Amino acid sequence: MFGLGLPELLVIFAVLLLLFGAKKLPEIGRGLGEGIRSFKASLSGEEEKEEKIVPTKEIEAEVKGSEKKETEKETSKA
Repeated sequence: MFGLGLPELLVIFAVLLLLFGAKKLPEIGRGLGEGIRSFKASLSGEEEKEEKIVPTKEIEAEVKGSEKKETEKETSKA
């Protein structure tokens, strides 16, 4: 398309890394991707779908552990 090969892409990536830093690049990429998805969805006329949040086993274990501690505190107060 524009004649961008691997060496050119590496130079562009190195410049971006120097300008924004390693911590900021993933955030920029994530924001750019979300913007493109939103733009495509608006062009095609699709309504935004609600994402279902499915708790992981780790989160469930933390919630159960905190509930268990709360019930222990309540029983010790009584």
